[in-house]
Amino acid sequence: VIIVLLFISSIAVWWTMTFKVIQMRRARKLNRFFGEEFGAQKAVLEMFDRKLQVDGCPLYAVYQAGCSQLDARLRGPTGERAKQNISLKNMEHIKRTLENVVAKESLKLESGLILLAIAVSGAPFMGLLGTVWGVMSTFAGIAQQGSATMAAMAPGVSAALVTTVAGLLVAIPSMFGYN
Repeated sequence: VIIVLLFISSIAVWWTMTFKVIQMRRARKLNRFFGEEFGAQKAVLEMFDRKLQVDGCPLYAVYQAGCSQLDARLRGPTGERAKQNISLKNMEHIKRTLENVVAKESLKLESGLILLAIAVSGAPFMGLLGTVWGVMSTFAGIAQQGSATMAAMAPGVSAALVTTVAGLLVAIPSMFGYN
């Protein structure tokens, strides 16, 4: 039962690590693209005005939210960008919006890491539980037989230690993936 649970955990851990690698590479690539586009623009709202779509880019999500707020504050009653300056109060509102989007984007990038943290800390203990349980079973079997020979103990202890190895095979990749 413990080995089956560890096997299922291993599949979940490897799926999570694969998904995170793909997600991080995509975010890095899109952030690089955004950085190049942002550096090439002449005005802060130029990219926003072009309605450039970079779905899945964390930096663009922050930029878009900030520009939306800035644009709304610069528009006059006619709907045109009439103002050249905005108040300190409006800048604080824009800052709060940016902080909110940064937090949301961070949570998106960090999602799934809790599974890896649980695997790092829990899998070795599950393996240890299986080992102790297997050794206790082996000793119980020996007690019923009445003799403690190496031939009677070796298969049970060997099978019990397999759960420790299984636990470590889940925990070690999880640790590297998490870090």
